[in-house]
Amino acid sequence: ESKTYPYADGQTPPLQLQNRASSTQLLSEMVNARVDGALIVQPINHGFDHSYVAAAIAASPSIFKGMMLHDPRMSPDDAVARLEELLLLGFVGVRFNPYLFDRPMSERNGGGLAVYRTCGQLNLPVGIMCFKGLDKHYSDIIRLIEASPETTLILDHFGFTNLNEIGDESFKLLLSLSKYPQVHVKISASFRITGSTGDPFPYKLVKTQRFDPLLQKFGADRLLFGTDFPFVLEQEGGYGGITQLVEGWASVLGEKERRALMGGTAERLFGKWGLFRLAKIG
Repeated sequence: ESKTYPYADGQTPPLQLQNRASSTQLLSEMVNARVDGALIVQPINHGFDHSYVAAAIAASPSIFKGMMLHDPRMSPDDAVARLEELLLLGFVGVRFNPYLFDRPMSERNGGGLAVYRTCGQLNLPVGIMCFKGLDKHYSDIIRLIEASPETTLILDHFGFTNLNEIGDESFKLLLSLSKYPQVHVKISASFRITGSTGDPFPYKLVKTQRFDPLLQKFGADRLLFGTDFPFVLEQEGGYGGITQLVEGWASVLGEKERRALMGGTAERLFGKWGLFRLAKIG
């Protein structure tokens, strides 16, 4: 597929994933795990060229939705126009990668803030990936939240609050964001936050030190499960294993809360999917 949809310069994925990081493979994993639908976040490997994800959505519109990647190089007007263009192609949210910005995401009169505010007006969530830790972006995120309270914000991968001393302090910041009702947290990529503990699958420490407190502070209706495909394929348990694991974490909840965590929250934010109708989102 890379011949039709070339990778961005310097963004070729690892060789072991090149033949597995495809929408076809994702669909196969979903069928095996009986997952209802998937939100495909624009892969950094394709840069700001969204044609691959757009084609996947067009081929399976009841199964796939997209989250576009904001281009901080664009002017505010051009960035909003790009958002509106991709909205028509099945994209239902925007990813902010703070490491692509050379200035704060919340900069006044910047494209990031313009897009963030527009997402609030259009009821589109914004997801932020704090890959190097929430603490490095907390103040910037607060400014976004306060500049546009109506915008739904999702922090990916447990907010990247690793299981170590620094991560524990960042986790306190994450819990403090529960006071903002528009803030949500994605329960995904447990393997990325094991930190110095080396907490292996089935991630018992991630559950007790991250998932359980998040559930208590945010509630299931502000948490949403994700798999971090295709990278989860390289981890013990794979796609199906992590789906079953988080379902197990949710088994102590009531049916309404379980469904919220495993798909209901995502469908409330992004719209309905329609494969198996089991309210599980990949």
